[in-house]
Amino acid sequence: MKTLLVEKSGDLKIVEVEKPAITPQQALVKTIACGMCGTDVKLIHKTFKGFPEEVYPIMLGHEGVGEVVEVGSDVKTFKIGDKVFLPFVDPIGDINSGWGAISEYAVVHDPVAYPEGEAPDCAFAQTVIPAGIDPVDATMIITFREVLSSIRFFGVKPENSIVVFGCGPVGLTYIKFLNLCGIKDIIAVDIVDEKLKLAKEMGATYTINSKSQNIDTEVRKIFPDGVDFVLDAVGLPFVVNQAMSLICDRGAVLCYGVPEKEEITIDFSKAPYNWRVIYQQMPRKIEEGEASEQVYEWMKDGSIKIKDFISDYYDFENSVQAYKDLLDKKIMKKGIIKF
Repeated sequence: MKTLLVEKSGDLKIVEVEKPAITPQQALVKTIACGMCGTDVKLIHKTFKGFPEEVYPIMLGHEGVGEVVEVGSDVKTFKIGDKVFLPFVDPIGDINSGWGAISEYAVVHDPVAYPEGEAPDCAFAQTVIPAGIDPVDATMIITFREVLSSIRFFGVKPENSIVVFGCGPVGLTYIKFLNLCGIKDIIAVDIVDEKLKLAKEMGATYTINSKSQNIDTEVRKIFPDGVDFVLDAVGLPFVVNQAMSLICDRGAVLCYGVPEKEEITIDFSKAPYNWRVIYQQMPRKIEEGEASEQVYEWMKDGSIKIKDFISDYYDFENSVQAYKDLLDKKIMKKGIIKF
């Protein structure tokens, strides 16, 4: 099968590798589509936690959707023809895996096929996609589930105020979902006016262009005592320091995703006496799976429309160009690779 590879040099290329074999507890999946995200960018830059240079080359992609084409003898949850989330590919020979979902085939695990307590964590988010949902666009639901499960983990409540740094696909999803969860005091921060306009459409109460406006001044105009939360939706350490002057007493900085550096120096001279920094680097897959029902309800009642979050589609053969466009910041929302 063909897969998209990140070489030791950081270059991308499509190569031929062996198709994965399944165990009795697994199902083989033919890939339909895979979303592109910031995690992929960090893997390309070789700055993602747990992936030192010596593990390269790696297969890329983790927001996959595919169709089950073969099931193991112990599998009960999946049947041939099911469309499923999050198929992954384990290392193949000398090629390691950055989850490997931008491959023609991948694998899902059936949690009920394993003895109790032995199913891998990913199995609990490798769920069947309900009928009627476009399986290509369904890749966006992976981000939806991650974001909703993280909002629940962070403990943001309707009465809270929050500043969201970054209005890319993840930041926009946070803004929309915070709004749907009843949070009305949402400030969106970005340097691109077009993205701030999208943030307003998604439910941001206020917007700040940090390139032309002073964030501290603008936030304190609205919330003189500071905000309850500042969310870093871009994965940049400077946001934590920027947030110190924005949070109220006992406020918290929420960091979503894996930062490019595994250490950070915090200057809290402008912070209140009591504050927290909370990292959610890798949402628990069981919590992602549990978020599915609410996401589907919002989709069913029209509260969220998947197409609102997607801007670009690429054929698999053009995946190298797709990531060049992503790295060049030419993709405004979510980019999806189709097979």
